[in-house]
Amino acid sequence: MKLNWFKNSNPSLRKMHVMQIQLITVLLVLVVKINGAALNATNYQYQLAEQGTPAPDLQIVDILLEDQNMVRAWGSNLTAITWAHAVNNQQLLDEALSADIDFIEADISLGKLNGEGEDLPVMAHPPANISDLTLAEFLNQIMDFNRNHQGQEKGIKLDFKSIEVFEGSLDILDANIPNMTYPIWINADILSGPVDQNKTVPVDPDRFFAGCNRYKQAVLSIGWTTNWGADFREGEYTEEHCNAMLETLTQNNVLFTGQGITFPVRAGIAANSEDQLHKLVASVNGTNESTLTVWSSAGDYVDVAKLRKLILGFGVSRVYLDVPEELAAELDLGNTRNGASTYKSLFGFGFVSLCFWAISSWLQRF
Repeated sequence: MKLNWFKNSNPSLRKMHVMQIQLITVLLVLVVKINGAALNATNYQYQLAEQGTPAPDLQIVDILLEDQNMVRAWGSNLTAITWAHAVNNQQLLDEALSADIDFIEADISLGKLNGEGEDLPVMAHPPANISDLTLAEFLNQIMDFNRNHQGQEKGIKLDFKSIEVFEGSLDILDANIPNMTYPIWINADILSGPVDQNKTVPVDPDRFFAGCNRYKQAVLSIGWTTNWGADFREGEYTEEHCNAMLETLTQNNVLFTGQGITFPVRAGIAANSEDQLHKLVASVNGTNESTLTVWSSAGDYVDVAKLRKLILGFGVSRVYLDVPEELAAELDLGNTRNGASTYKSLFGFGFVSLCFWAISSWLQRF
C-alpha cells in the first residue's frame, strides 16, 4: 500500500521524497564512518540499500564508501575514557567533579536522606540505603558543573538496582534529561546471566524499557547479572544468554528506535565469549549503534590474553574499558590520556545514536 501511494503521488512529491531518502542515506554513511565502524568491516556490515541499480544521484554514497581509512572527526579510542566509580555520596561527587575523568558512575537505591524522612531515590549501592546525596541533587550538581566548564563536561552513568527505584526516579529523570547536552547512560541488569547466577534479581526488562522509551538521547546500558570472582575459570555469555537479550530487545521494540545501546560485560566472562558477543553486537548494529562496556570487580580472575584478543577483535572504537588500573595496564592497549579525544568519543557516540533514532523516526512516517 505504501508503495502504491508512492507511485500514485504526483512527480514533485516523488522527487522530494527521493531526495530526502538520498540525504538520509548519505547521512547514515557519514555517521557510520565517523564512528569508526569501517575499522571492523568483517564483523559489522551496514546494508545501505537492497541490491539493485542505484540512482545516479546516489553516486556520492559509492565515493564515500571507497575510502575505508577516512580520518574520523571524533577520537575513536573508547578504551581510553576514564571513570569515577560508585560516586554515592557528596564527598565522592566533589572529588569526581574536580578530577580529570570523563564519566561519573553512581548507583541509585530507594532509601533515606541522612537516615531520615520518607524513602526516595538516593545515591547508594545495596545493601546500603542511606546517603547524604539524593538523585535529584546529584544530577543538579553535575548539570551546574557542566554548564560552567565547557570542554570539561562529565558524562553520567546511572546504575539502577531495582525496577522500583527506576520507576520511582522517572519524575526526576523527566525534569533533568531533556536539559542534558552531555552523555547520559541508563544502566540496569535486565537478565539473569552466567555461572548459575540466581542471587541477584534482574530489573524487569519490560517495565525498564517502557520507562526508558521517553529518553531517546540516553544510551541504554543493559546487561546480565553475573557470578564471578578470583577462583572462577569457567563461564561464558552463552548463545542462549545473547539470544535472550535480542529477544527482549525485539519484544520491547528497542531495535526499531535507533537508540544507542552498550552491553556491559564482565571481563573474566567476556574473555571466554568472543564469538557470541560478536554475533550479538553485529545483530544489533543493523538498527542501533552498539558497543561493549568491559568491566571488572577488583580481584576478579581475567585471562588477559583472551580479553585483549576480544577487545582488539572488536576494535577500540567499539569497546569501553571500565576495569581496575592494574588490569588496564596488563591489557597494554597503548592508551595515552587524551582528554580532547576521549571527550569527543563520548559525544560522538551520543551523536551517532541520535542520528540513528532520527532516521528511524523519519522512516516510520511512511
